[in-house]
Amino acid sequence: MPGWDLVHDPGVGTARERETASQRKRSLVAVAPRDDAGVAVAPRDDAGVAVAPRDDAGVAVAPRDDAGVIGRASLEVIPSEARDRFPYRDLPHNSIAYGVAGWTDPTLLARGVFYPDDCTTAESRLRYYATKFSMVEVDATYYSLPSRSSAAAWAARTPDDFTFDIKAHALMTGHPTDVRRLPDWVRRALPKGSTEAPIYSSDAPTEVLDEVWSRFRSALDPIRSAGKLGAIMLQFPRWFEPTRQSAGALRRAKQLLGDDIATVEFRNRAWMEGRIADRTLGLLRDLELSYVIVDGPQGMQSSMPPTVAITDSRLAVFRLHGRRVSTWEAKNDPVTERYRYLYDRAELRAWIPSVLETAFNVARVHMTFNNNHANYATTNALEMEELMTSAP
Repeated sequence: MPGWDLVHDPGVGTARERETASQRKRSLVAVAPRDDAGVAVAPRDDAGVAVAPRDDAGVAVAPRDDAGVIGRASLEVIPSEARDRFPYRDLPHNSIAYGVAGWTDPTLLARGVFYPDDCTTAESRLRYYATKFSMVEVDATYYSLPSRSSAAAWAARTPDDFTFDIKAHALMTGHPTDVRRLPDWVRRALPKGSTEAPIYSSDAPTEVLDEVWSRFRSALDPIRSAGKLGAIMLQFPRWFEPTRQSAGALRRAKQLLGDDIATVEFRNRAWMEGRIADRTLGLLRDLELSYVIVDGPQGMQSSMPPTVAITDSRLAVFRLHGRRVSTWEAKNDPVTERYRYLYDRAELRAWIPSVLETAFNVARVHMTFNNNHANYATTNALEMEELMTSAP
């Protein structure tokens, strides 16, 4: 398949369609309009569903950061005609999966936010989640190495057609990790004095890192054998720059991951600037690593442009982080403050042409909402599925 990349701004457009509350009905429950810090959270309709704020004319508008800025880039818009050339009704069944990044975030677990009151166990929550979505990104594996028993439980608690995208552990992508959360066999192999401060992959012997990759993959065998492993997601940090050393790290990652599908999300815009962008996408295509298509705040070094590119014909991932500029690179407590952003329907709808065109050129598309605060991500994921399925 020939490579291609399209660029558009899913926030462009001043005319927003008026929508009634009944159009956004979902089986979600309200949270308070403002938190303890006085920060506005999503208003809700009569059914208790999160809806976007509206202006005096009743038109949906996007939530804004502390400076009142939405934080969108001024980029080229994909023509709406693309939607007519790639009708949703012609796609194979289940070719697009919708879900969120994690089903156990504390703000999501709060009573009355997403789960019914009787969903109080890990098993009941995952089973309920799987009645709403066909895919989830597991983020817990970024902080702690997965276990085979956990993977077996996840596989057993979800339908046959459910999919797990698994986020790679921090040591696999150059992030710092808490030594206390590492298994004993890793801690014993670390240099003396590495028991308190966070460590990086450069602090661990090569043979230990290789074993981390190996055991990570091995732990996922129950999901893999059940046909439920979507991809292993490699999210690299801001300091992972486009250098020969980084290109070598990507090649090494591909080698260590074997036949598993892997996706790559960069957090340094230099990867997609100027002539480097073509080299980046060419490298990923050569390695069959899927470039993660990002919707997020713009204007910072860690901001990735909303470039739509296919680098692995097996899978394309759209990952939506929200557009809250003021918190994106800040130290946030809790971390969900970074992602506290509820997309309005106009912002979601503007992605439809890109998603449809991509879906006609890959085996499967995953739409992952990472705007994890309360039920923002779950609300937007359900809305996106509704918008997509109602497309011509």
